[in-house]
Amino acid sequence: MRIRQIALVTREIEQVKSTLSLLLGAEQIFADPKMVIFGCQNIIFTVGDTFLEVVSPIKDGTTAGRLLDRRGGDGGYMVIVQVNDFKTEKNRLTNTDIRIIWETESERAAAIHLHPKDVPGAIASLDWMAPPDAWYWAGEGWDKRKAKYAQSITAAEIQSDDPDGVAKLWGIAYNRPIDYSKEAPRLPLDSSEVRFVKAEDNKGPSLSAIDIEVIDKSVILDQAERLGLPKKGNSVTACGINLNLI
Repeated sequence: MRIRQIALVTREIEQVKSTLSLLLGAEQIFADPKMVIFGCQNIIFTVGDTFLEVVSPIKDGTTAGRLLDRRGGDGGYMVIVQVNDFKTEKNRLTNTDIRIIWETESERAAAIHLHPKDVPGAIASLDWMAPPDAWYWAGEGWDKRKAKYAQSITAAEIQSDDPDGVAKLWGIAYNRPIDYSKEAPRLPLDSSEVRFVKAEDNKGPSLSAIDIEVIDKSVILDQAERLGLPKKGNSVTACGINLNLI
């Protein structure tokens, strides 16, 4: 069980596409035509064998559009965790108070999205693939589109007014114990984690940062400087969240 994909949300998808392409060193990007079903368009960057998606509404009344309105701009949208046994996880969740708001299942892929009021901060998703190293959401040949400067998304950071309470709900969602031994509560996953921190703005519960293991930190920071993006240490702000370069 590990973070396999992170989704962000914006109204200016072409601008974000240009920015993230330069930051990550991504020359090829996948766009899923099926996203129109949800009233949205998207782009997906391959980061090693993990993925960074950007979603943008193209119709009124979408979940993505309402989130942009509520938060007043770009930001985090989804945390997608790959699981080993989809049926077991789904059956387990039916015995909790957490609601499933969307699901799909086929012989090669399955996913369930959880209600963000039950698991605050982002749409939490449990996804399954056959074989496990596949990722059909990113289109055919995703392994040929890898970013040059980054190699893995290793953490997501959820902010709220109640980090301990939100962490507890995420622990139920993914059936993992919360680690309270460090400054911020953490949901340990395989080779990744979700952190829970105190909100420092007025966006409410939200996905505020991700950790990206990078190949060339200096190149990314130089690109951020040229683009005029806010920086603090080894963190760059883009599409409404902080990208922590590890």
